[in-house]
Amino acid sequence: MKPLRALALAAAPVMTAALALQPARAPAQPQTPAASSAPLARVSAHLQAVDTMIADFAQTDRNGGTLTGTLTMKRPGKVRFQYQKGVPMLIVGDGKALTMIDYEVRQVSRWPIGNSPLSLLLNPNKDLAGAASVVQNDDHVLVIEGRDRKRPEFGTITIAFAKSPGAPGGLMLRGWTTIDAQNNRSTVKLSNIRFNVPVANSAFRWTDPRQQGPRG
Repeated sequence: MKPLRALALAAAPVMTAALALQPARAPAQPQTPAASSAPLARVSAHLQAVDTMIADFAQTDRNGGTLTGTLTMKRPGKVRFQYQKGVPMLIVGDGKALTMIDYEVRQVSRWPIGNSPLSLLLNPNKDLAGAASVVQNDDHVLVIEGRDRKRPEFGTITIAFAKSPGAPGGLMLRGWTTIDAQNNRSTVKLSNIRFNVPVANSAFRWTDPRQQGPRG
């Protein structure tokens, strides 16, 4: 197995379970619902203000290995992680399911988007009050943590936003970390972010390695 592909497989739980982007200092205890409502409303305003997003990403696993690539997002529900050259992996969300395609072994795996912590980012109308809590909120950073308390096997996701007056909703998505039920950790950091640029639905199609022709 090629080293880059092995790293991609190790980082793949970003799709099926969660990470947790840790702030520079130890996170505070989650705030009470009343204290969290205003920051969570700000996150909701950001999500509703961003129809599309394209960014460069760097994905790091718990062993420190890093892969890079391009993230394309179109709400609701569509996302594409295009890994760097030499990594025969692709992750695509088509609005209903997340699909991981391994072109080297010609394998395709799919999960409902609702089973992934990324649903917190992909659904602009999600009720954050019932799915997330605030773990850090200061003059520069807003960090929230999402988890399904009824289904802990889905893992957790911690999402970091920088406060930026010029960004949609006054927030700039900086990245996230997910941790799954097996304590596998993966962190995604974003750069060169572009909001609300034209993104065709064809960006979320993929070629099935098990047969000829595009799939969506």
